[in-house]
Amino acid sequence: MEQRTVDVYEARALEWQAARPARLLDRAEALAGAVEPGAMRLDAGCGPGAHLAALGEPVVGLDAAFAMLEIARQVSPGARCVQADLEHLPVRPGGFGGAWANASYLHVARVRLPWALMELHQSLRAGAPVAMTMRRGSSEGVLADDDFPGRIFTEWEVEPLTDVLVGAGFSVQECAVDSAVVSRRREWIHVRATRMRTLPDLVGPNLRLLLCGLNPSEYSADVGVGFARPGNRFWPAALSAGIVTRDRDPRHALLEHGVGMTDLVKRASPRADVLTKAEYREGAGRLERLVRWLRPRVVVFVGLSGYRAAIDASATAGEQRGGFGGVSAYVMPNPSGINAHVTADDLAAHLRAAALAAYR
Repeated sequence: MEQRTVDVYEARALEWQAARPARLLDRAEALAGAVEPGAMRLDAGCGPGAHLAALGEPVVGLDAAFAMLEIARQVSPGARCVQADLEHLPVRPGGFGGAWANASYLHVARVRLPWALMELHQSLRAGAPVAMTMRRGSSEGVLADDDFPGRIFTEWEVEPLTDVLVGAGFSVQECAVDSAVVSRRREWIHVRATRMRTLPDLVGPNLRLLLCGLNPSEYSADVGVGFARPGNRFWPAALSAGIVTRDRDPRHALLEHGVGMTDLVKRASPRADVLTKAEYREGAGRLERLVRWLRPRVVVFVGLSGYRAAIDASATAGEQRGGFGGVSAYVMPNPSGINAHVTADDLAAHLRAAALAAYR
């Protein structure tokens, strides 16, 4: 989150508590009822703690403003309060059984929301329910009529927000505008989702390469790293090609080298042949919208057979005529060890060629 937004909440926490009585308690209680008994619940951006009691116990209230947490401790003494940024959650993977986020992720910049939701995904166990509210609209920045001025807001429309949630590894049951609740002439979007057993997108601005696998293996989904199986040659080839400098570290690849990762189909499976035509079609549409939004220099499809199944049945390895989503596209062979007729040197050569295409 932007520090100036946090500063507003630090300075005016008591005023905020008085001006914003609890609402949507029924939704918080519904979320609590869907959490596995005994599992830790997360209130991400808890503010003064108005929803902590409704979420049940055990519960963690997390907020970037310490002044808010001081109030939350008094409101809900049984809660564990943690000061942290939504973009950098200090929790172990799979530590939470459910998450509530009321009007908190709207303070995350648009291009950084995929990262923040990736952090949320990795903090949750598979199958964990999530509920959040976002503000509908197209604005990003300081609002002229804000009664707590200085805060940064990002508004969303339903369709792009749904895409980001799906990309972050969530199955979305509800992402809809609640026109009955209008606050200061603005509409709210309610989200109900479930943390899938899959890999979240690792994407952001200024991408040099966007690597797109067909779909995650169950092994990779559980480990939390794409192409993670020991017999897969992707990471050795990527290191040899010089597009990354750390083995099996996709966060470092994104932050230090501008190399992002996604999948055409988000559902993890033991084999790709269980995927359906509908999944391919929906995945290709989401991927195209992602590419048109973030504008990577090159999108690299990792797996020729998958690209043929989903996008172009006649494709051959290499640069693709016409590109994809308005940017250059490159297709390389599958790095799985099963694909034995393609060597590790061949794979590295394809990745080098894709990287070179990023500078044309």
